Amino acid sequence: MVISKRRYTVSVYFALAFYTYANESLGVVCFATNGQTSNPTTNGGPHHRPSHQYEHLSSILPPLDGNKDDSFEMSKTRRSPTELFASAIPAQADDEPENLSDSMSQSGKMEKQSVSKTDGDADNEIVGRWPCFDELDKNLIKLALPTIANFAINPLIGAVDLFWVNRMGNALAVAGQAAANQVFNSIFWLTSFLPSVTATLVSKANAGGDKEGVQDAICQAIVVGLVFAMLGSCFLLFQPNMVLKSVLKDGAPALEYALPYLFIRSFAFLPSMLTLIGFSAFRGVLDPLTPMKISLFANLFNAILDPILIFPLGLGVTGAALATLAAEIISGSIFFYMMAKRKMISWSKLFSLPKWEKLEPLVRGGAALQLRNFALNLTFIAVTRVTQSLDEAGIAAAAHAMSIQVFQLGGIVLLALSTVAQIVVPNRMVETVDPITKKKTGGPLSAKSAVNRLMSWGLVLGILLGALQIGVLPLLHKSSPLPEVREAAKMPSYLASIYQVINGLVFIGEGVMIGTGSFLQLSLSTLVATCATLLALNKFPLKYGLTGVWMSFGVFNTIRLLGVWLHQTKNGPLARRNLEKTQ
Repeated sequence: MVISKRRYTVSVYFALAFYTYANESLGVVCFATNGQTSNPTTNGGPHHRPSHQYEHLSSILPPLDGNKDDSFEMSKTRRSPTELFASAIPAQADDEPENLSDSMSQSGKMEKQSVSKTDGDADNEIVGRWPCFDELDKNLIKLALPTIANFAINPLIGAVDLFWVNRMGNALAVAGQAAANQVFNSIFWLTSFLPSVTATLVSKANAGGDKEGVQDAICQAIVVGLVFAMLGSCFLLFQPNMVLKSVLKDGAPALEYALPYLFIRSFAFLPSMLTLIGFSAFRGVLDPLTPMKISLFANLFNAILDPILIFPLGLGVTGAALATLAAEIISGSIFFYMMAKRKMISWSKLFSLPKWEKLEPLVRGGAALQLRNFALNLTFIAVTRVTQSLDEAGIAAAAHAMSIQVFQLGGIVLLALSTVAQIVVPNRMVETVDPITKKKTGGPLSAKSAVNRLMSWGLVLGILLGALQIGVLPLLHKSSPLPEVREAAKMPSYLASIYQVINGLVFIGEGVMIGTGSFLQLSLSTLVATCATLLALNKFPLKYGLTGVWMSFGVFNTIRLLGVWLHQTKNGPLARRNLEKTQ
């Protein structure tokens, strides 16, 4: 690639001048220089670096001597996907890869922006903490947009379900559907450690070009997921009343609608499991477009079938459950087909017992995350039970469901960035050496720079999305024809919007914890937050009703934010003092 020598030189000099000014005067930008991270705001004052620390830059700055040959050739040496990814996160290739090898090779198609170093440390981008739409931001966005779209599909379809069930004009039908969905999701998400651990394992294997490692991680997840799916389906099919008691009182009127809905959803355990594992597998190989296309295609059936089954055929809530089941079967089937087509799974590995040394990372990571899943589901079940007990008519439950939909409008964007963090961090932590130039790429400092940028994006987007949600609340509340439901949902919807500021930091920070493999610390942090939330649920709803339930949500996410802060500043692998130990 040919670039202007003068433009290159001026740009680097300008960047150096801006760095000096920002570091000594503003104290708001964090740069990686000579393998060290400088952050004046955490060191008690500005750093004044001696001039010799910048002498190594003279080796890469061509002189401004007015030479007629005003351009020079950049290196065209082919690099591995991991080496390239360590400098700038790759964009999704335009052409869909036909197999895993193509997917791996396409994950490395990007431009590299790095400063040559003379001390043998890994090359690290000189990047600021705040979003500035540089190469790092552009590549983060290219990964995030398809992931956001994929996350948006399911809540949007959920909103469509809620819209049509609301059109029945029966608050008990909405309450019954909400209760059955909560029970199904709580039991199903007890296995949610599979996509989290699988994405991390696949990402690490993909970063090293290990095709067998990718297949091992995915196939083992499918085998374990199949066992959990069979157990979960049987439990829901044979003990529906037992599980519904966790959110509904004995003889609650909403049981009439919850039981048939839960019976049909019980058959969706296996296809939903395949969908989750497939989604995490494609994320791990840096292909977020394929999951988005599959989810969009499958859920279109749900959107089409909902009004047909609910009204013309007169199936009511049962029709909504059938439409959802159809979408999940289509999605799981296509994911499995695509993984087989791209050779991301091996038939021999699917039908053979995995060796312990290969299964151990999944089991250890899953065991640690299982504690977190238990805490999360305990929180959500407690919230649902308290909400359902606020009134017998189902007004509070219907208003709560509406507030959840408001929350998900912005939450899906922040959750998508969380999953981006889960694959970006392990990729950038892999340090490799270019076989030709002998330069190192990746490593902890490279990962830390990406983490700082992602956290800043979380804060900025949390503020913007919260403001957007408040702006569209009047429109969203029109989805219910019941005025009492709209009134009950007003204050919780405002709280759901305000909480996005905290959620932006929490979701991305917890994604970083998963990416660094800090599963146990994440679980303990969530468990402490759950204990505090249960205490809040015993106090706030008694005085403030449904608004008190959402105040308890605020307690939950504030404690989780404290856990993120501790991980990034005190005891995580990318905390400052731990980074200094590795230098």
